[in-house]
Amino acid sequence: MSLAQLHYTSAPPGPDGSGFRFTAVSPGVPQTVLREAEQLIGYEPPRDLPARPDAEELKAFPMAFSCTELSDGGRLLSRSVYTGADYSGRWGNFHTHALHLPAGTRLPDGALPITAWESPRWADATPPDGRPEPVDRFEPSGLLRRDGLVAFARSRADRLAAFFADLAALAGEADGRQIVVVERDSADVAQWIALACAVLPRERAHLLTFTTYTRRPQQARQQIVGVLPSSEPVGHDPRFRVHDCTASPGPDAGPVADAWADVCARIWTAGRPDLFRGTSGDLGPLAVAALVTGVPLRADARAAAAHWTAAHAPTVPEETLTALIAALTEQSATGAGQQYGTAGTPPDGEPAALAALSERLDGQVPTAVSAPLAAHVLAAAVRGRGTLPALGAGSLTPALRAELARDLAPVLRQGVGDPTEPAAGRPLALLRVADLLDVDCVDALPALAGRLARDLVGGRPADPAAAREPEREPSGPTGPGHTPGPGSGSGHGPDSGTDSGHWPDFGSGPGHGSGTDDSSRAGRGSGAGSGPGSGSGAAFGHWPDFGSGPGHGSGTDQSSPSSRGSGADQSSPSSRGSGHGRGHAHGSSSGQTPPPGTGRQLDGGRMVCPPAVLDAVHGHPALRTALFGALDALAAASPAWVAGRLAGCGLPVPPSPGFPHLRMCLQTAGAGRTGDRLARFHGLLRTAGVSPHAAPDVLCTAFQLVWPDGPPGAEEAALLLSELGSDAHRQAGTRDALVEAALAAPADDPAVPVLAADLLRCFTTELRPAHRAPLLLLEYAGLLDGDHDVENWVDHVCGLRDGAPEPVPEPVTRRVHDALARRLLAVAAPGTDPYAPPRPPAPESELYTLARAGDPGLLAAYERVARGDRVAERLRTVPGYVAACFCDWSAYPRPYGGWETTRTTLLAKVLRPVVRALPAEDQRAVEEALHRVGRGRLDAYRAWNRPGALGRLAGRLTGRGRREDRQAPWTGDVEPPAGGGRE
Repeated sequence: MSLAQLHYTSAPPGPDGSGFRFTAVSPGVPQTVLREAEQLIGYEPPRDLPARPDAEELKAFPMAFSCTELSDGGRLLSRSVYTGADYSGRWGNFHTHALHLPAGTRLPDGALPITAWESPRWADATPPDGRPEPVDRFEPSGLLRRDGLVAFARSRADRLAAFFADLAALAGEADGRQIVVVERDSADVAQWIALACAVLPRERAHLLTFTTYTRRPQQARQQIVGVLPSSEPVGHDPRFRVHDCTASPGPDAGPVADAWADVCARIWTAGRPDLFRGTSGDLGPLAVAALVTGVPLRADARAAAAHWTAAHAPTVPEETLTALIAALTEQSATGAGQQYGTAGTPPDGEPAALAALSERLDGQVPTAVSAPLAAHVLAAAVRGRGTLPALGAGSLTPALRAELARDLAPVLRQGVGDPTEPAAGRPLALLRVADLLDVDCVDALPALAGRLARDLVGGRPADPAAAREPEREPSGPTGPGHTPGPGSGSGHGPDSGTDSGHWPDFGSGPGHGSGTDDSSRAGRGSGAGSGPGSGSGAAFGHWPDFGSGPGHGSGTDQSSPSSRGSGADQSSPSSRGSGHGRGHAHGSSSGQTPPPGTGRQLDGGRMVCPPAVLDAVHGHPALRTALFGALDALAAASPAWVAGRLAGCGLPVPPSPGFPHLRMCLQTAGAGRTGDRLARFHGLLRTAGVSPHAAPDVLCTAFQLVWPDGPPGAEEAALLLSELGSDAHRQAGTRDALVEAALAAPADDPAVPVLAADLLRCFTTELRPAHRAPLLLLEYAGLLDGDHDVENWVDHVCGLRDGAPEPVPEPVTRRVHDALARRLLAVAAPGTDPYAPPRPPAPESELYTLARAGDPGLLAAYERVARGDRVAERLRTVPGYVAACFCDWSAYPRPYGGWETTRTTLLAKVLRPVVRALPAEDQRAVEEALHRVGRGRLDAYRAWNRPGALGRLAGRLTGRGRREDRQAPWTGDVEPPAGGGRE
C-alpha cells in the first residue's frame, strides 16, 4: 500500500506559479484536501532563534510534526522543518512533507502516527523529479523507544499525573479544552505525545491529534499543542490546559484527584509501560496489573482494583489473585502510595472495597488464596474501628487464626468492654470476632451484658410522685427485735446503680442474677434474716415502686402526708380505689418509643430485639447467661417497666430453673392484663419455678407484674395473705401492698374489715403507726356493721381517728363514719341479707355523744345514711321506726349547733314527706308507739304534724319552719308536698 504524499515549500516559478506551493503531490489527492492542507502546514520560526541561521544553527529549530483531522474525516500527518533561505535568497523558507490518510485508513502495520516521528522516510526537500517516492511503511524513531520514554517520564514524574488527568478529560470529551505543552525542544513534546498514546486505548490513540510545535497556539486545531517558551502565550484562555515544563510547578500544584491518571504516572515511573497493553484504558484492570507487578498505588486505586476483581473474580487466574491479594494487603498495611492522595488524604473507600472482595472470594477460591486478605480486612477493621467482616470458621487458615489471636487479643478485650460504644453495635461484633479467633473475653462479659440489658429495656423514667415527696427521716422501729434488712436505708433501689443513674451495676460474673440467689442481684437485699419491720416501708407511698426487694427500707419509715390519707396533694378516692393516677410511668410501657441510643428497632410500631443481640443469645452461651442474669436483675428492680419494654421483642424465654424474674416478665409481656388476676399471679409464680418462701423476691416481682398500677383489691389481698402467710409477705416486702389494698379500697368494699383484722393479727408489732390507726378503724367498722357487742361507739371512732399520727385516708374515714351512722340509725350495711332481723336501736347515750361532739364528718355521714334508701324504706314500712326516728331527731334541741342543723334537716326533708304519705292505720301505729314512750312525745309529734298556725308554733319548738327548712330541697331529696313543703 502506497500512501498519498504532499510536498510543500517555496519554489521557483513553474506551471503552478512561484513562491510557497505544492511542489510534489501523489496522484489522486483531491483538490479539497490540498486547499485545506495548505492552511494547516504553515511554519513560523521561533522569535528567539537567529533570523539568518547557518547550517549548524538550523538544527536547533523545532520540528512541527503534526497529525490533524480534516473536514472529510481523514487525517493529515505532516512534518515541517525550517530550511532558511529559499531559491531567491529570501529567509523564512520551510519544507513540509505530509501524508494523506483517508477516513478509515491508518499507517502501515497499524502504527500510531506519533511513531513516525523522525522516521528516515521523511524528506527535507522536494524530490528532484517532482514525484514522491512510494512509502509503504515507517520505521519508528529511535527517540521513542521504551527505555528513552521511561527515562523521560521519570524526569517529568511530578507533572505526569496532572498531564494524564487532562488527557483523560480530553479523551472523555468532558470539555473541548486543548492541552498546551511548553518545552524547550519539540522532541520533548513528541515524547509527551508518545506517553499519552501509550496510556490511551489503541483506538483512541489513533484518533489523537497533535502538533509538536507552533508559534501561535491560539490558531492550532490539534488536541495536544506543543510550543516553545518564546511562542505566543495563551494566558488564562479557558480553551487551554497549559503544562509549562520549563517553569517550576505553581503553588497550587498538588496531588490530582483522578486515580487513573495517578496509576498511569506510577506505571511510567516504574518502567512498566507494557502494562498498558490490553487494559482498554479502564482503571480497574490497569490497577490490578500494576499491583500484581509490584507497582505501589494509592488507596483509591487499590479500591478500584479490589472492586474490579470482585466483579470479575471467576475469570481471574488463581496466580493473579494470589499476587494481587499479597500486594493489596502489603500496600494497604504500609500505606504505600498515600503521598499521591487527594489533598494528602487517602480516600475512605479502600477498607470497604477490600471487605467486599474478601466476602466475594470467601468460599469461592481456596482458603490459602483468600485467607490473607480476610485476615488483613479483619485486623484493619478491629484496629481501625471499621465495619467488621462476617467471617466463618473456614475463612482463615489455622496459622493465620493463631497469629490474629495473638496480635488482636488486647484490642478485642478492650473493644468488647468499651463503654463508649453502643453495646449492641461494635462490642457485640468484636465479641463474635473473639469467638472466631478463640480469644477469651469472659472478664468483659458482665459489663457488656449489663449494657445490653439496659439498652433493651431503656432508661427507667423518673417517678413524678417520688419527686414530689419531701425527704424525711426514718423513725425508729415500732416492735421489739427489729432487724433492718441489708437494703434498709442504704439506697439499694433500682435507681441506685452507678451506671446511667438508673439501673444497678452489673459486674459479678457471667452467672450474675441467675437462679434464686438473692444476694447476686444488685439493688435487692437478701430476704434471709430480715426481722419484723423489715418490709418495704415507705416504698408503697407512691405505687407501684416496691423498693428494692426484701429488706428495702425501714419497717417504721413514715410516709409523708402527701402520700396517704386526706392530706394535701393526695390522690382522689377514686384514683386510689381503682389504681389509676398513682403508678409510675413504667407501669404500662409496652408501646413506648425507646430512648436514644438503646439499639432497639421499631417494626410496625412493635419493639423488637436487635438481630445482633438475638444472634449472640443463640450463639454465645456465656454471654447469654450473663445477659439473662443482667435482665433478671433489672426485672427484679422494676418488673412492670421491664415487662413493658420486652413486650414483643422476640427475646427467647430463658430455661428453667434460673432467671425467675425475667421469665415472669417475658410471660407477662406476651399476655394481656384481662382475666382473673389471682390466676395470673399464681401462674407467674409457677413460671418463676421457685417457691416464694424460698425466694421471697419473686413474690414482690409477681405483685408488680399483676398489679402494676395500684394495689390489689381487698378480697385479693385477703386471699394472698391467707394463702402465702405473713412470713412470705414480710420477707418479700409486700406487706405494705396488702396494707395499701385495705386503705385504698372503696368505702363499700365488704372485704376490707376482714382484711384489716387479718393484717392487725399477722403484723402485730411491725405495722407503722400511720397504718395501724386506719386499720383499727376499718376493723372497728366491721364490728359496728356486724352488730358486735362494743361500747362507746362515737368516742372510740373519734379517738382512733384523731389520735392517728397522720391524716386517715378518706375511704377509711368514710367507711367507719358510715358504719357508725348505720349503727346509730339501726339499719343494716349495704349487701347484707334484706330478710335478716332488724337491728336493735342504738343506746340513747351514743346519740347524745354524737350531738354533743358536733363532729362535722360524723354528722355528715349520719345525714347521708339517714337520707339513704334503707332508712326511707324502713320508715315507709315500720311505724315504730318512724316513732323512734322522731324521738331521735327531736331530741337535744338548740344547744348543739351542728346537731341542730342536722336534726331539723332530717325532720323536714326525710321524716315529714314519709309521715304525710302514711296511711291512717300506720299513723295510728306511730302515735301508739309514741304514747308508749311518753305523753310529751306524742303531743310534740301531733303538734309537729298538725297543719296551720298551731302546727307552725309546734314546728318552731321542734325546729320545723327554721330558715334551714325554707331552703331549696337538696338534689335527691324526697319530693316535698304541694307548695314546696312551705306552710
